[in-house]
Amino acid sequence: MIAHDTLLAFVVAAFVMVVIPGPTVLFTIGRAMALGRLGGFLSILGTAIGSIILVVAVALGVGTIIAQSLVLFTIVKVLGAGYLIFLGIQAIRHRNDAAKAMVAQTPRRSGWRLLTEGLVVGVTNPKSIAFFLAILPQFVDMHAGSVPAQLFALGVIVVAIGVTCDAVWVLLASAARDWFGRSPRRIAAMGATGGVLMIALGAFLLAWSEKPATA
Repeated sequence: MIAHDTLLAFVVAAFVMVVIPGPTVLFTIGRAMALGRLGGFLSILGTAIGSIILVVAVALGVGTIIAQSLVLFTIVKVLGAGYLIFLGIQAIRHRNDAAKAMVAQTPRRSGWRLLTEGLVVGVTNPKSIAFFLAILPQFVDMHAGSVPAQLFALGVIVVAIGVTCDAVWVLLASAARDWFGRSPRRIAAMGATGGVLMIALGAFLLAWSEKPATA
């Protein structure tokens, strides 16, 4: 069992790292602005599931293999960034459709699709891979029991903090969306803005060349 002081130090460190807007924050803000509060929360759920998959992979050692291979890590980064850019382009292309859907109050995307899109972004997020590999092992106590179990527990804490912070961002973004949503033209502009955010995020991830540190 992890010592209380070590756990407290980890929570503080994780909160400081998570509260700073990063890839998943920009993604969920873009989704909330383009699709509303429900779209933002479903995206959060999807990215959280993706993050849990990363935590399990790190706990079982798969993440270390990726970290030690520049080729594999680059593939993951490019796939994730490319997917974000694709979603951003789609949001811009269909911005007028989103405005019409809002006025007609008919959903344009299924919940499963939003979950899947968020999951892909979460599981291919190179910043999360780097964080889980570089930070989690530093708080593992070799004498406190199963190391994989400790890594998993610490990872779940990070995901929980991330979900809480992302939810706040979604509420703020969706509130702004409601204000802009009084005009179909504003809704179209919001859809385009969300798309631009996702494209910018994808470009940032492509430019981000830092390779995660090994434990």
